[in-house]
Amino acid sequence: MDRRTLLALVLMALVIVLTPMIFPSKRPAPRIDTTAASVATNGANATPQTASVKDTTHVATASQLPENTIAPATGAPNATGAPNAPGATPVRRPADSTVVATAAARYTIVSPGAAPSRVLIPGYRNLRPGRRDSVVIATPTGPLLRYRVAMGRDTIDLDTVSFTAQPSGNGVTFVATSPAISITYAPEAKDPYRVAVRGTFANAPAGSALLIDLPNSLNSSEADTLDDFRHLAYGYKEPLRDVTSVPFSKLDSGAVRVDTASMQWVAARNKYWLVALMKPVGTPPGAAFHGLISRGGPRIAKIARSASATTVHPLTNGQVAFDLYVGPQSFQELHALGNDLENVNPYAGWLHAIVQPFATIVMRILLWMKATLRLNYGWVLVLFGVLIRLILWPLNQKAMRTSIQMQRLQPELQEVQKRYKDDPAKQRDALVKLYQEHGMSPISPMLGCLPMLLPMPVLFALYFVFQNTIEFRGVSFLWLPDISLRDPYYITPIVMGLSMFVLSWIGMKGSPPNPQTKMMSYMMPVMFTVMFLNFAAGLNLYYLVQNIAALPQQWVLTKERAKAGVGTPPAKRRA
Repeated sequence: MDRRTLLALVLMALVIVLTPMIFPSKRPAPRIDTTAASVATNGANATPQTASVKDTTHVATASQLPENTIAPATGAPNATGAPNAPGATPVRRPADSTVVATAAARYTIVSPGAAPSRVLIPGYRNLRPGRRDSVVIATPTGPLLRYRVAMGRDTIDLDTVSFTAQPSGNGVTFVATSPAISITYAPEAKDPYRVAVRGTFANAPAGSALLIDLPNSLNSSEADTLDDFRHLAYGYKEPLRDVTSVPFSKLDSGAVRVDTASMQWVAARNKYWLVALMKPVGTPPGAAFHGLISRGGPRIAKIARSASATTVHPLTNGQVAFDLYVGPQSFQELHALGNDLENVNPYAGWLHAIVQPFATIVMRILLWMKATLRLNYGWVLVLFGVLIRLILWPLNQKAMRTSIQMQRLQPELQEVQKRYKDDPAKQRDALVKLYQEHGMSPISPMLGCLPMLLPMPVLFALYFVFQNTIEFRGVSFLWLPDISLRDPYYITPIVMGLSMFVLSWIGMKGSPPNPQTKMMSYMMPVMFTVMFLNFAAGLNLYYLVQNIAALPQQWVLTKERAKAGVGTPPAKRRA
């Protein structure tokens, strides 16, 4: 193993070690802006500030909020219809429920409130130990969403309003007479998890708005519930800008964050599941929601399991229209909805701009291979690993042969450096001439490292893909119960480390003796094995296949090195 290979391995190790430490980092919060968005109960005609988006996010304590700022709802309504005081025991009115079924989900809408309380996803299994039921997307307490309508100086909490459910086309309309409100939920035939939400508010004055409280948490349906809670976050998308994610862990308990931008969609999510409110599909591009105010909740064992957030949807002629998606964070499903919703869970934090393109390409290839070959995702990863190695075969071949040339050239390079050690200009000219005589250039050593680093973006992207992609959730392969989780028997990381050692051992054969290289050939496999122990089994499987697929090429080039006499003492080479 020469110095370039050693450098490549060290860089790979640094990338993989530092990635888990740095990817949660978010961009620093901009300076405080006192013009927080507020379609308020005492000023419904107020317009959210959107002119300077970079300066529209800040964090404040509850005591620092303006009086007219829309705060997330606190407390459920009691029997009299008034919200409970903070800290009071909720006393709920009896609720009637109606089911609105889409092709892949069952929305339960409750009255009072005319809001979704839970969504059943029959196509996915609850992975929590001891559970065999389907996934249910719900909050620990209360409905998924809560509605309030601000009309002039009055705010009506729809949790205090009783609605009557009536069939309406392929959906259900919830009608209230006092005040006169109707809200319709209609399944969309093209999208199996989406419903169209349309509301009419009679006699609503100009400037009225619907205030929507997002879920304060989401129940976990995963084997690793703590990891699921760590992924809890709100998010939104501004037109012509990247997705903004607001993890619960970044919201200090009691502190309030105010985002005043206009938004195409707003969402709450955990690791695999999503509740998103978006501009109706098929309508002209633009914003539908104005602002997002989020507040941190209490923490349990240093984990933020709850928060609260409110967004604003202005009423147009007393009407409101948006689409509601409650379902999996499936790349194909979200991509079909448009509005960049497939990026609701940004990978890699501040490295998102670098990692996301590779992650998108990798996901598209894996999904295409799955649909075309109709194989288990485990076999898809095996074939994908071999495919990547075959694509890089010519580049690796050239890089390794350049390495052999450099090893043969080392004695002459050292001689030139020694001869002109006191004259840098002549030394530089002599080195350039020497490289040209052998059909090389001074940058050839650096170009030789490039093919060794090309697989790294794919491995880097797969690290995040396996952390957050529902397509791999619960997929078993051979002895692995779930390729998105670590190998329970640690077979794949151990075999991966052994394959890495064999690859290094073959690479050292015929190379000049080097104690440091020999030591690294033992240390690097051990270090990588330890790092990969708790990584997703699918990631270990991919890297293992990569190493095994590289063995034939490494063996052939080792033979070439031996034939060229690289590593042979000068006296024997001359003989």
